[in-house]
Amino acid sequence: MSFVFDLGERPSVAIHNSKDRYAVRRIYCVGRNYAEHAREMGSDPDRDPPFFFQKPADSLIFNGDDIPYPLRSENFHHEVEMVIAIGKAGSNIALENAEEHIFGYAVGNDLTRRDLQLKAREQGHPWDTSKAFDHSALIGQIYPVSEIGHIRKGEIAIKVDGDVKQKADIRDLIWNVPEIIAELSTLFALQPGDLVYTGTPAGVGALTRGQTIEGYIEGLETTINKII
Repeated sequence: MSFVFDLGERPSVAIHNSKDRYAVRRIYCVGRNYAEHAREMGSDPDRDPPFFFQKPADSLIFNGDDIPYPLRSENFHHEVEMVIAIGKAGSNIALENAEEHIFGYAVGNDLTRRDLQLKAREQGHPWDTSKAFDHSALIGQIYPVSEIGHIRKGEIAIKVDGDVKQKADIRDLIWNVPEIIAELSTLFALQPGDLVYTGTPAGVGALTRGQTIEGYIEGLETTINKII
């Protein structure tokens, strides 16, 4: 089969201690999944079912890459998150079986054009322009479950030019990892190659050109990137 345009290789992510890479199919994100972040965004941290949005697979950007300041924004925010890499297909996954579908974990950053997000929220419009833009899905190496086990607690944080801006514990998630997977699988048939960004703690804030951000989750690779 031949194609009119060559779109290149499928987006993929490095795997810790492996020459193989994790091919990416879809990127799902969970909104407002830490209580203090929900409050800072003007929402109540209740136990309603989590809500989801997506980013395109080709929005991925990696540890060490420069991050271009996005077009059409004057309020570009960091949102450090733990990322789940799915390794086993499933739909309507039972809560008690959810962790069986995880291949591994990574540090991520759901980069956001906050000004466009707030405008969309006010107008009742979708979030696509604020979340699904080029270079908006930062991710570090994926650490397989076979190597590190499952992450149920541990510090998550981000520094901007050396100053801690976000800091929490993974166990502070309103909806934990098995609950996220179980709920998401009632909406979409999950497949190997799917990444799930699990939500960000409080302390999100604006980035400017020239700043360096460091994303940290206990036991995983720290991501270091410069805004240009």
